[in-house]
Amino acid sequence: MTITAEDIRRDIREKNVTFLRLMFTDIAGTLKNVEVPATDEQLDKILDNKMMFDGSSIEGFVRINESDMYLYPDLDTWIVFPWGAENGKVAGLICDVYNPDGTPFAGDPRGNLKRALHKMEDHGFSSFNLGPEPEFFLFKLDENGVPTLEVNDQGGYFDLAPTDLADNTRREIVNVLTQLGFEVEASHHEVAVGQHEIDFKYANVLEACDNIQIFKLVVKTIAREHGLHATFMAKPKYGINGSGMHCNMSLFDKEGNNVFYDPKGEMELSTTAYEFLAGLLKHAYSFTAIMNPTVNSYKRLVPGYEAPVYVAWAGRNRSPLIRVPASRGKSTRLELRSVDPTANPYLALAVLLDSGLDGITNKLTPPAPVESNIYVMTDEERKAVGITDLPSTLRNAVKALQEDEVVKDAMGEHIYTNFVEAKRIEWASYAQYVSQWEIDNYLELY
Repeated sequence: MTITAEDIRRDIREKNVTFLRLMFTDIAGTLKNVEVPATDEQLDKILDNKMMFDGSSIEGFVRINESDMYLYPDLDTWIVFPWGAENGKVAGLICDVYNPDGTPFAGDPRGNLKRALHKMEDHGFSSFNLGPEPEFFLFKLDENGVPTLEVNDQGGYFDLAPTDLADNTRREIVNVLTQLGFEVEASHHEVAVGQHEIDFKYANVLEACDNIQIFKLVVKTIAREHGLHATFMAKPKYGINGSGMHCNMSLFDKEGNNVFYDPKGEMELSTTAYEFLAGLLKHAYSFTAIMNPTVNSYKRLVPGYEAPVYVAWAGRNRSPLIRVPASRGKSTRLELRSVDPTANPYLALAVLLDSGLDGITNKLTPPAPVESNIYVMTDEERKAVGITDLPSTLRNAVKALQEDEVVKDAMGEHIYTNFVEAKRIEWASYAQYVSQWEIDNYLELY
């Protein structure tokens, strides 16, 4: 549905909107915003792409002598939030970031994804679709409103209330998402205590990434209203499963056909699907720093907690990095299972799309599928069938990223340079930290 300026003006009048939130995403994947009163004067500036902000205040954007940046709103992202009615409603628009000369800013992750989509169109495809499966934890707040690591339930996979005490919170999140136009497909308790998943319908990749950012905002807001803290941190607690964000991807041609589907192909997959899959596998080691961008991400990527740690693919088998879900026809898709919800969705999907297109361009062939449980295979058995491991630390992942020209090009020079620098600083800070584990194991022993 196309939203016009008049639609926005009508909503502001009829829904008592008093503030407008102009949202954009930084390189780290954090949703930022500039909030202005919903006056006619401010709205005219927004609709004329004349809303300026200080880009030097955003980590990884620009230097102080290059600070003036402009926010160009995407009108189709118009959203009126269902909270804050006591002082009037707050509405929002997701924006692209532009330079003063009217050119797209190279450090804008959303703009960078658009660049990848133009490349996709040059290959003759019309749409790259994404169905994300983000997971999160709900923790209690202490008496000062500070998050703790105390969960508010003892539920397990698909459990119901009263075991799952977060049932009402999750239900309200779903209600709000539905009001905002999300088509929620499933909502359930996940494997770990305090862990939850809400799946919403796939969409074209730009809309899907926008949805991920709004989804995170809604989850955190509703959780706080219930006295809880929602976190998308990959592994907040030792000894239990971490949170992932499986990415289900499909590619369509200009006639609206899913080009991954071929009823006559092996596993009913097309040559294009196998080439795209081969591209993902080829660059998997190198793009892990983007899919799993924090020190903590690698505490999730360990054997024994269902997260994939081996570069391989399969059909129904859930132990490899990539699987092909059973649905065929227009639902044919590839599911990458390593991504966690700390990833910047715009950046991650630009990299995944370019990696897949590299497979198509070079007509790559994937290795044979692995249908046995990789977790119980020995090192020798994995080596014999060509299965390699993902990077075990952020440091190793960033080193691998620096060696892959396809992934670097998918990020663009500005984002790549600033991303690597930020991750080097993050790793150095972590490497100097003395953890409780070290105290417990070494203080008395030595």
